[in-house]
Amino acid sequence: MWQLYQFPLCPFSRKVRLMLGEKGVPHELVRESPWARRDEFLDMNPAGQTPVLAQVGKGTVLIDSVAICEYFEETVDRAPMIPGGAAARAEVRRLVAWFDEKLYGEVVAPMMEERMRKRLVSRDAPDTRILREAMKTANAHLDYIDYLLDHRRWLGGPVLSLVDLAAAAQLSVADYLGGLDWRGHKQTVDWYAVMKSRPSFRPLLSERMEVIAPPAHYDKVDFF
Repeated sequence: MWQLYQFPLCPFSRKVRLMLGEKGVPHELVRESPWARRDEFLDMNPAGQTPVLAQVGKGTVLIDSVAICEYFEETVDRAPMIPGGAAARAEVRRLVAWFDEKLYGEVVAPMMEERMRKRLVSRDAPDTRILREAMKTANAHLDYIDYLLDHRRWLGGPVLSLVDLAAAAQLSVADYLGGLDWRGHKQTVDWYAVMKSRPSFRPLLSERMEVIAPPAHYDKVDFF
């Protein structure tokens, strides 16, 4: 059995959870707070970051969401998540990197720092200037998702792919933290409603962080 060391509001843990769900890979969750810097966790991943996937009794340890997702794409035939020819797969990887790096770095990471980590760990007040800038940038990212969906059925092309999982994972964390204004983004709202209704996604929406509550629409498929 695989054990996934993850944190509920880690978007990269969520991406892996969606991948495992779509691939039908049995696993159990182990909650890991990265800031705790547990010796046992650092022995598995010296970077101290989630997610880490360990196969109990076999000594296999997979680190980093990109490496983990690629591993299961290569080893599990069910539900291909990097489909198509070389050009199509390159586009999937490009967009996964876009959401993992730009959306995370510009929107999700600042929101996690100001609305989650400061509250749970350092007990500091959030910097409203940083939050306003992150929310403004979030709107530009929603515009880009609208643009992609104007030109294709799914974010990465004609079929569901790892791009959709990566983007939905990031957006779900930003949404939990109240950082997204969905108004005026019908294409993205419709796509995200479909993602929220998938069996792999439902467990994420049912979880709650202590002290921090999501907006009322967070787990509703129809949003409003």
